[in-house]
Amino acid sequence: MQFLQRRRRTTPNVIIISLIDVLIVVLIFLMVTTTFKQLPSVKLALPESKEARPGASENALVVTVSKEGPVYFKTEPVTLETLKQRLAQAVKDNPGAALAIRADKDAPFGEIVKVMDAAKEAKIHLASAYLRSASP
Repeated sequence: MQFLQRRRRTTPNVIIISLIDVLIVVLIFLMVTTTFKQLPSVKLALPESKEARPGASENALVVTVSKEGPVYFKTEPVTLETLKQRLAQAVKDNPGAALAIRADKDAPFGEIVKVMDAAKEAKIHLASAYLRSASP
C-alpha cells in the first residue's frame, strides 16, 4: 500500500548566461589588477659587491652581455655593428641618453670592452654598472 504519491523531481534551472557574465567580469577584474613581471631574456649571474649603489636610471639603454651567445640591446640579440648603429640612432633621438651594461660575471671581458668601444664611438654616456649587492 502506497499512501504518498511520489513526485517527480524536476531538475533545477541553471541560467548559464548569467554565470558566463559573472565569469567574464571576474576575468576582466583579474586582468586589470594583475601586474606582470618583466623577465629578462637572458639569465645572468651578476657580480656581487659589498659597496653596490643603485644602478642606472630607468630610462637608460641596456646592453646585456652573456657568457655565451650574442649581445642583447634591450631585449633583441644584435651584432656589434648593429649595436653601433642603434646606439648612434639613440643618441640622435635623445642626446642625454645613458648606456647601462649588464654583464654576466663569467662573460668574456673582450666582449664588454667591445660594447664600451661602441658606446664611445656613438658618443653615449656610460651609466653605472648593474651589480647585485652581497648580503652581509
